[in-house]
Amino acid sequence: MSAVTQSRGRRWGLSVAGALLAITFLLPYVVMLLGSLRSSSDNKATPPSFLPRVWQWSTYADVLGDERFLAWLRTSLLVGLASTAIVVLVAVPAAYMTARYKFPGRTPFLLLVLITQMFSPTALVVGLYREFFELNLINTYAALILTNAAFNLAFAVWILHGFFSSIPTEIEEAALLDGVSRWQSLRKIMLPLTLPGLVTATIFTFIAAWNEYVVALTLIIDDSKKPLTVGFRSYVTGYEQNWDQLFAASVIAVVPVVILFALIEKHLVGGLTAGSVK
Repeated sequence: MSAVTQSRGRRWGLSVAGALLAITFLLPYVVMLLGSLRSSSDNKATPPSFLPRVWQWSTYADVLGDERFLAWLRTSLLVGLASTAIVVLVAVPAAYMTARYKFPGRTPFLLLVLITQMFSPTALVVGLYREFFELNLINTYAALILTNAAFNLAFAVWILHGFFSSIPTEIEEAALLDGVSRWQSLRKIMLPLTLPGLVTATIFTFIAAWNEYVVALTLIIDDSKKPLTVGFRSYVTGYEQNWDQLFAASVIAVVPVVILFALIEKHLVGGLTAGSVK
């Protein structure tokens, strides 16, 4: 067998494997989409069918007209955007200082940041509830924002630290010799060069806050203050099972994330690779 034939067969094999992997990951979303287009009775029919017996498009209008869903959406957007803003504002100077200055305790600080990644909010939810109870922050947006910011800060610091470290110091030193201040150097030189890493940290922080469930379930009581992940539970309870609305709301919640990833895919890939080496 010639080398050309082997190379072609390898490409075909990789293409087939990639297609099967993509189908495996996309199949749950396809099922969710088809479930949103079924009627409530069709979703509970036995035996179930893969395709809807009756295609019902009005479910999306019902969900978008539901005041509860709009309130959950506002909460998710508020928590996600506020948490991301806090993380970026804190992570940028922290990563810059650890990358450019070898101050006493620098290595232990970086190790401490890394260790915090090992703890899950689920494992700390009892302690978090107790802490926010003492601060009188139960059932407030501030509790969700602070928690999501705290648990995503370490990832952002590490991503940006790697990116700042990968930029030659000579670039910044040349700017400083020209009379640029340290703040101006960070804002006008370093941040544009670390844009892929900044985009990566921002997107992952927002997605993590958007998908958070356990802390919100524990700390939020009022139905109007719940984020989407917790509010969805209201569609399927012991008294009513609106599976079509649950699926439709889930599809709507996924669409903004998919669009966001499509828009920043180039920067995201660059941020995950270029910032990992020096």
